[in-house]
Amino acid sequence: MFNIDGSPSPARPAPGGSKLPHSRYILRAMDAAFSEKIATLYRAHITVLKLRHDRALDAAGFDHAVIFAGAQHVAFLDDMGYPFKVNPHFKYWVPIVDNPHCVLVYTPGVKPRLIYHQPVDYWHKPAGPPEGWWTAPFDIEVIAKPEDAAKLIPKSGRIAFIGEWDDSFKAWGKLESNPPSLLNRLHFDRAWKTEYEIECIRAANETGARGHKAAEKAFRAGESEYEIHLAYLRAASTTEDELPYGNIIAVNDNAAVLHYYHHDRNVLDKKERHSFLIDAGASYNGYASDITRTYSQRRDEFAELIKAVDKAQLELCDAVVPKANYPDIHMMAHRKVAELLKEFKFVDLDPDAIVEKRISSTFLPHGVGHYLGLQVHDVGGFQKDPEGTTIPKPEGHPYLRLTRVVEPSHVFTIEPGLYFIEPLLAELRKSENAKYVKWKKVDSFRKFGGIRIEDNVVVTDNGHDNLTREAFAALA
Repeated sequence: MFNIDGSPSPARPAPGGSKLPHSRYILRAMDAAFSEKIATLYRAHITVLKLRHDRALDAAGFDHAVIFAGAQHVAFLDDMGYPFKVNPHFKYWVPIVDNPHCVLVYTPGVKPRLIYHQPVDYWHKPAGPPEGWWTAPFDIEVIAKPEDAAKLIPKSGRIAFIGEWDDSFKAWGKLESNPPSLLNRLHFDRAWKTEYEIECIRAANETGARGHKAAEKAFRAGESEYEIHLAYLRAASTTEDELPYGNIIAVNDNAAVLHYYHHDRNVLDKKERHSFLIDAGASYNGYASDITRTYSQRRDEFAELIKAVDKAQLELCDAVVPKANYPDIHMMAHRKVAELLKEFKFVDLDPDAIVEKRISSTFLPHGVGHYLGLQVHDVGGFQKDPEGTTIPKPEGHPYLRLTRVVEPSHVFTIEPGLYFIEPLLAELRKSENAKYVKWKKVDSFRKFGGIRIEDNVVVTDNGHDNLTREAFAALA
C-alpha cells in the first residue's frame, strides 16, 4: 500500500494578509510565508495524486480520467440556481470550489489538463483568470461555453468519467461514468491525507474555532439561535454557502435533534434558557472542519455533566493511536456513556450491563465519528481494501460511519454524545429495560436536549494531534 510522509506538520505562521486569485479559493488572510508553505505542500500533494491515480487507472483498466467539477442546478419553475457544490474528486486536484463546468483531464505520464470555464457574462460575475500558486501543475485551457470542453477530451483509449453525469456528455466521446472499480481504489486511498490536506483541515479548524468562540459569547449574551448563527458567520468570515454543512445552533431541547438546522428567531428570557449545543465547521481550500461544543446557562448539574462528557471525549482521543480499531473506540464511547449514566444516577445498573442491554444506545444513538476531509463525512470509511470489500459495523450500531483500522495520516472526528431524545426515551420506557431507568431524573434533563463534544484528530506515527483543541488553545 502506498503511504505518504507521516512526519508531523510544521508549526503554522501567524495570520497576515495575501492576495487571493479568486474570491472563494478560501486561501484567506494568510501571510506570505504561509502562502509559500501551502504552495510547496500543494505541489507535493499533486505528486501523490498522480501516483494514486496512476495505480487506480492501471488496476481498473482505464487510460484517462475526466473529472467534472459539476454544474449549476436551477430550481423547478424558476430561474434561480441552487448553491453550487463542487465534485470532491475535482477539488482533490484543484482548490476551486465555486466555478461550475470546469474539467480536469488526467492521463498517466502527461501533465494534467485543466479545462477552466470562464464565460462572457454580464448577468453574473464570472470566475477570475486562472492564476496564482495552484496553477503550475496544470496545462490550462480556458473555455467560454461548457460545450467547448468536448474538443479537449481524449478521443482514444478507455476513458473514466468521474462526476455528476448528464446525457450531454455523450457528445464528448465514449465515456464510462463513475466506474466502481476505479472509485473504490481512489476512495480507499483518500483515508491517507497528504501534508497539504492536513494543513488545510488545520486551517479550517482555526476558522471554525473563531466562529465557535463568537457563538458562545452570543449565547451568553442572550441572543436567539438566528443571531448566534450570524455571530458565527461574522467571526468565521464566511457565508452560508461556504460552510461545509449547515450550522446546528440548538438552544435547550432543540439539542436533542441531532441534525437541527432551524435557526429560531425568538429571544428567550434568561429563566427559560438552559443549554446551547453548536455543531459548526468551516472550509479551507475545499477541506472541512467539523466541531461541536455544548454549554450550560448556569453552574448546575448539567454543567457538571458537560465536564464529564468532555473528560470522556479526551480519553477517547487518547485511544487514537496507529493500528487502533475504530469500532473499538466506538464501543469505548458507549462504555463511557454508560459510566456517566450510572454516575449521574440516570440508570440503576452497572456500566457493563447498560451497554449489554443497549440502554446506552438510547442516550448515544450515533457513531462516535467519521472520516473528515474533502467531505464532512469523507468516503472510504467501511473499505477493507482497494477493491471495495467492506468491514461490517458492530451488531446493533447501524449509524457508525467508520470501521477501518486507524493509521498515520488518517483524519477523523471523535464526537461522543449523551442526549435526552423524546422518541428514543419513549421506546425505552415501553421496553423491559424501563425498570432500570430513574425516570424522574431523566425527565428533569429533557429541557437541556443533550451534549455532544466533537474534535478533529489526525493520526501521527506515535499517537495523534488534536487539531480542534490546538485551534481553541491558540485563541485563549
